[in-house]
Amino acid sequence: MAEYKGEFSGKDVKIAIVISRFNDFISSKLLDGALDYLMRQGVYHNQIDIYWVPGAFEIPLVAKKVAKTKKYDGIICLGAVIRGDTPHFNFVAAETTKGIAQVMLSEEIPVAYGILTTDNVDQAIERAGTKAGNKGWQAAEAVLEMISLLKKIG
Repeated sequence: MAEYKGEFSGKDVKIAIVISRFNDFISSKLLDGALDYLMRQGVYHNQIDIYWVPGAFEIPLVAKKVAKTKKYDGIICLGAVIRGDTPHFNFVAAETTKGIAQVMLSEEIPVAYGILTTDNVDQAIERAGTKAGNKGWQAAEAVLEMISLLKKIG
């Protein structure tokens, strides 16, 4: 029986981060968490490119264009969709999630989902570095693990 696990080394990887400007008081904290994690794993600034988009809904398109360049080993998607008084939240959250999953599957590249979908600002703040950790950090961790695992699969 063979068992395969990804590792968390940043050696010789190139990472793209696609991040939403909307709710940037949250997404910038997610970016800080992702960058902190990547630096701790040996990923240097010259191995990371950051693409800012207007909102979460635009993330999948840019992630797909970035993936198609074949310059990156993995993509980290970051943003925050916070529920409001209209159903807009449901549509944006669902379509962003589907779009990101489609990019990962169609382009066969690790794409980490660091999009917060919360009921309110307090929940978003908690998930961007306070009580509930930093989901940007967790997305960066996931992308490195998946890059490593896919390299082992070949």
